[in-house]
Amino acid sequence: MPAKLVTPAPTGQLLGYARVSGGHQSLDQQHDALAEAGVSVDRIYDDKLSGTSTKEQRSGLTALLDYARPGDTIVVVGIDRLGRNAAEVMTTIRDLGQREIVLKSLREGIDTSNAAGRMVAGVLASLAQLELELQRERRTAAKSARKARGLPIGRPKALSDSQIRQAEQLRASGEPIPEIAATLGVSRATLYRALADRQ
Repeated sequence: MPAKLVTPAPTGQLLGYARVSGGHQSLDQQHDALAEAGVSVDRIYDDKLSGTSTKEQRSGLTALLDYARPGDTIVVVGIDRLGRNAAEVMTTIRDLGQREIVLKSLREGIDTSNAAGRMVAGVLASLAQLELELQRERRTAAKSARKARGLPIGRPKALSDSQIRQAEQLRASGEPIPEIAATLGVSRATLYRALADRQ
């Protein structure tokens, strides 16, 4: 059962977070909106990221979450700024609620210092927990299904056993590794690994 979100009225600092998905995009529009909402320029944290960036690579968000204390308010232009997918966003919202940090999202009008905002955040946090549990169940079910069919679990091998035998024969006959790798359509590193695993 997800933890109950009981976020008090804001008593601490007003903090801002802005994020764009590419280095070529500008943070100016978000900075302006946050400043208009009352966030001091020196209390705005930001990140410029690619779509594949992980949570650990978001130094701005990490610094903000390290700095924020119970009673502080984090303001974002939109809740999608808090993560690169729905589960990540909802997990962050849940974590803020558990830490008694108020969240305000300007676009969606969410404010967890009031009952309606807490209700919306609570629903999102519950959805995050549900999504995590469903992902675990899907992974477990997929592993069980593969195991029941006698299929390998994990990443498939780059080369089959017959291809490795062929590589060994070619090598024994004096073929250079680069040509064997090209024949089998793999990199030299992959071929070296496969041959080493057989020994």
